[in-house]
Amino acid sequence: MRKEISAGAIVFYKEKREREYLLLNYRSNTRHWDFPRGHIEIGENPIQAALREIREETGLKVKIIKGFQENFFFHFKDKGEIVIKEVVYFLAQAENKRVILSPEHNGYVWLPFKLALNLITFEEPKKILKKAERFLRNFKK
Repeated sequence: MRKEISAGAIVFYKEKREREYLLLNYRSNTRHWDFPRGHIEIGENPIQAALREIREETGLKVKIIKGFQENFFFHFKDKGEIVIKEVVYFLAQAENKRVILSPEHNGYVWLPFKLALNLITFEEPKKILKKAERFLRNFKK
């Protein structure tokens, strides 16, 4: 059994009153829509990894919103070996919506909360998006 850890963020952009969330379509499974994330490299902490992954996958410059962090675990098989994966998600506000997509992805969308919730593939990221939305509704700068 192998353990891996990844970090990423629920990236949003707010213009006036409208808040939209960024979802990426993963090349490895064209039906998979999720948030930007990737492996934590040696010497990185989870926030550094999340910022790097967002920049590499989307080209976006973002600001991490303090006070929000959600972790979840899942497992999968890789060449017959069970892998336990931990994913650490933060909340990040994008400066703009100009995405430069990495080759790892087929596409991206910016969507309001309810539409983003419906497009996300797996249940845990859906739960985390609900928590992020609730956090942002109550957030005071």
